[in-house]
Amino acid sequence: MTRPRSWWPDLVFVGAFALLTVLLAQGHLLGADAAVADWSDAHRPPVAYWIARVLNSLGQGGWLLMPLAVLLAVLLAWRTRSVRPLLVFLATGVLTYLTIGPAKIFFQRAAPAFTGPDRTILFNDAAVGPLGMSYPSGHVANAVVWYAVIAFLLAGLIGGLGRRARLALRILPPVIVFGTTTYLSWHWITDSIAGLFLGLVLARLLARVPWETLPLPRWLERRAPVGASRPGS
Repeated sequence: MTRPRSWWPDLVFVGAFALLTVLLAQGHLLGADAAVADWSDAHRPPVAYWIARVLNSLGQGGWLLMPLAVLLAVLLAWRTRSVRPLLVFLATGVLTYLTIGPAKIFFQRAAPAFTGPDRTILFNDAAVGPLGMSYPSGHVANAVVWYAVIAFLLAGLIGGLGRRARLALRILPPVIVFGTTTYLSWHWITDSIAGLFLGLVLARLLARVPWETLPLPRWLERRAPVGASRPGS
């Protein structure tokens, strides 16, 4: 969990998000979105629906990811007598709040459940309220970012994570959330792809912050930071 050495992956993810957005704004890929949603709707028996719905909870930021992250941050802060784990949590919350939500409002795309006109397009004036905030997928973006932070905090708390455990924690939940969000038709598949790109960019930005050496006022930090991990790579 070292600091990213190159900016090229970041630029690739930003460029991919921008390209995908431009293509959608120009009317491309909309048929593919509808086809995937229609197939999902036609192949979703009750058992599969409930399994997918339970697994999709892995991407719930409000009542799962943020409470879990703040719990780990508090425990790690108490153990190390350092406020820095709490700063990681606060910075992640602020960063996701200032990016994911505003993007969803700005692009104003209807969710697959929307029954009004032009249900697949971006900038749809008829799509208002929660059903008009589909792009990008907040579930997927939050899963990518918060599981990177959770892996970072958990590693600090238990003294490190093995490579396989770290990769499983950072990769499996976002992949599951991506698949179930799309399968449940809660988002178009391009919403999920855009959420993946955005989440990767945000996670790498957080990883670039030198949390262990970030200058803090003496009244805020009583002890030197412990460890040299970062919340992403």
